Amino acid sequence: MDKIGKDILFARRLILNNELVAIPTETVYGLAANGLNPDAVLKIYEAKNRPSFNPLILHVASIERAKTLVKDFPEKALLLAEKFWPGPLTIVLKKKNIVPDIVTAGLDTMGIRVPNHPLTLELLKSLDFPLAAPSANPSGYVSPTSPHYVMQQLGDAVAYILDGGICEIGIESTIVKMVDDEVAILRLGGIELEKIEALIGKVRYPQNKDERIESPGMMASHYAPQKKLVLGNMEENLQKFPGKKIGVIAFKQIGTSTGLRQNTNKFILSASGDLHEAARNLFSHLRKLDESDVEIILAELVPDEGLGRAINDRLRRAASQDI
Repeated sequence: MDKIGKDILFARRLILNNELVAIPTETVYGLAANGLNPDAVLKIYEAKNRPSFNPLILHVASIERAKTLVKDFPEKALLLAEKFWPGPLTIVLKKKNIVPDIVTAGLDTMGIRVPNHPLTLELLKSLDFPLAAPSANPSGYVSPTSPHYVMQQLGDAVAYILDGGICEIGIESTIVKMVDDEVAILRLGGIELEKIEALIGKVRYPQNKDERIESPGMMASHYAPQKKLVLGNMEENLQKFPGKKIGVIAFKQIGTSTGLRQNTNKFILSASGDLHEAARNLFSHLRKLDESDVEIILAELVPDEGLGRAINDRLRRAASQDI
């Protein structure tokens, strides 16, 4: 049978046999396994070469199913779930003992969400357990937004890739956690901060950078291409790498200098300045430049508002490590 396809029943059989299946979501593709089976979850960590201290997110079909896995669902968290599920919002809640410690990296809390993709929702409804599903890529690398990218990165490590097309949002979910009676943002993502605050009032953000890792995407270096990524003013940074073959990722337009105009390895996130389009294109553009013959990738931050905050977060983490 083909490695990529739309056969939900086949994907279900593989998961019941504790195999790994890549699943589409509105954010990015996930690498899924039975979230209540420690042996199956261990395969995720092994396939991704993921640090064991980095917890996973559980995916369920509904709020009702989420409630069977958590000790309580605080009022503000429930308001967020009712408003934004299915959708790109992960909520960190106290877990029941039925959830293995390997899923949560030993924490007594776990991240959980209802993804907004018809194929994956149908798959989840057919199972009587949640799916643990981090992004379907080697740990720390650029998250995949198409089945082709999953195959390219994981190959034989995944038994089947459920083909849901190109991801609609293109960056991971926003992650929130209850702290006393307040909501704290652990990771910016597909739900804008403004939408959350419009529903429940002011939230805590940013968090103390020295806090322990409580959710995916909190490590300083993450979402990184193999090529060195440099953020900042394009014109100035171009002068720092004479003789190097440069790739460029700009928000709305490429700069006016001769060096930038003549560069053939350049991508614009959104010519119209649409942050949703920019988010959708970010990982794809990073990947294309990483696969090209460029030596350095220059990128600029986008307006720090709405989804722009999440885009900037991904860019800063991708650029945080010298390679």
